[in-house]
Amino acid sequence: MKIFYAIQATGNGHISRAMELLPYLQKFGTVDIFLSGANSTLSLNAPIKYRSKGLSLFYTCDGSLDYWKIVKNISPYRIMKEVRDLPVEKYDLVINDFECITSLACARKKVPSVNFGHQASFVSDKTPRPDKPSKAGEWILQNYARATNYIGLHFESYDDFIFSPVIKEEILQAEATNKGHITVYLPSYCDKQLIELLKPFKDHRFEVFSRQAVKPYTVDHMNFRPVDSKDFNRSLISCHGIVCGAGFETPAEALYLKKKMIAIPIKGQYEQQCNAAALKKIGITTLDKIDDDFTDTFNNWVNDPKTPSVQYRYSTEAIINILMYRCTELKSRLDIPYPELIFN
Repeated sequence: MKIFYAIQATGNGHISRAMELLPYLQKFGTVDIFLSGANSTLSLNAPIKYRSKGLSLFYTCDGSLDYWKIVKNISPYRIMKEVRDLPVEKYDLVINDFECITSLACARKKVPSVNFGHQASFVSDKTPRPDKPSKAGEWILQNYARATNYIGLHFESYDDFIFSPVIKEEILQAEATNKGHITVYLPSYCDKQLIELLKPFKDHRFEVFSRQAVKPYTVDHMNFRPVDSKDFNRSLISCHGIVCGAGFETPAEALYLKKKMIAIPIKGQYEQQCNAAALKKIGITTLDKIDDDFTDTFNNWVNDPKTPSVQYRYSTEAIINILMYRCTELKSRLDIPYPELIFN
């Protein structure tokens, strides 16, 4: 079986998930990877057959999207050429993790595909949204990577096609500890802004994972580190709590480890606003933005003994088997009936 796997490389979450999924996908056949995007800081430890700058998101230094840089990096001619040339018709299964060029190529060539990942969960109106939904944001979630099948991942199973997050094996096997530090991962902020934000909290140690840092350095009680998967996992597993964006993979892993969390969605990124709404329902502290109330919010949060968590039902292997069960004719090749393969 030949599998085409399109991975969005805007941010690190999609790449992190792909590295966990690949060994399970490869049990079903040959997997060719299309990596699309230009601003992730993690590398994908697998051969990449097709590469594109894609449609990438960029950030300012104050927690916002950099709209000018986003628009400046869009090349309609390049995108349409890639849509025409991408050979999706040569594959038995096309898996699309929220990637626009693959979606357009499949539509142009009438090739079935499955939108597989977190964004696929927003096809359901049962998935949490903020109190004031964005029409533009909803249109992007519904149309950016349209497909013929959808398998969604979210913090909870809000609908019958939505399953558990894919948690890294290192996190699954870890025994969570508390060494007292606060892990910080806010990639839409620059180091200067983070230093000003964290400077008042001298009684706490911060391990800050920075998109700007090329090597570790320390400022007072703040230890800045480049984004590295193993180092970040170590910090998350042993932290007292984490301050992060309202993405998907990092909050999902923090919930699994029962870590306290402050989640701050990137301004202008509607998906993160939706995630924040879902996290708030679970009991996580969420902020629309960092403002003058942050000091009080942080102090109340860090001293609160409550640590909200959720129970994930489906293992990574189960999710891949469900994908194959629902989107291909491979039912007879599954070793275990589809509903039974869950976390032990």
